[in-house]
Amino acid sequence: MEQNHTAYLSLGSNMGDREQFLKKAVVELNRDPEITIEEISSIYETDPVGYTDQPLFLNLAIKLKTSLPPQSLLSKMQEVETKLNRKRVRKWGPRTIDLDILLYNSVSIQTEVLNIPHPRMLERAFVLIPLSEIAPDDVYPGGSVSLHQVLCEQRDKEGVRIWKKIDWEDAYVRSEN
Repeated sequence: MEQNHTAYLSLGSNMGDREQFLKKAVVELNRDPEITIEEISSIYETDPVGYTDQPLFLNLAIKLKTSLPPQSLLSKMQEVETKLNRKRVRKWGPRTIDLDILLYNSVSIQTEVLNIPHPRMLERAFVLIPLSEIAPDDVYPGGSVSLHQVLCEQRDKEGVRIWKKIDWEDAYVRSEN
């Protein structure tokens, strides 16, 4: 199947071995024959937002190509979250892994279960900083400025620190098995 859709995802973890949960999520997504990971940002350590009495997060962004429609991509992401023991106990609470679709092509979708572009991505430095690292010139759907420019105009960038730059190539190469 031709992978003719581009999507950007945000991944976060603040429980257990945070880096391993991020790596496992990337590997799981890339195992799907209808998904190819194209780029992965550095890992950023970030202060929690919303419910703040919890451990620090590790966050990153990925660019992928897929033949999956948005709802099917969301279902695949939820399967990965379940496999990695994601429990939805408290809104914005601690989690082993959190996967969100930020952008899908340049479409806008608003349903009860899926909102693309992600409704709060432009307000969150922990999303914009890794995303603008891998897609600085992309434009928010319906907007006229690049994601990098949106990031430059954002006031609150504290609480987001580069944690690790990684050569992810080895981490998500599909096995021939």
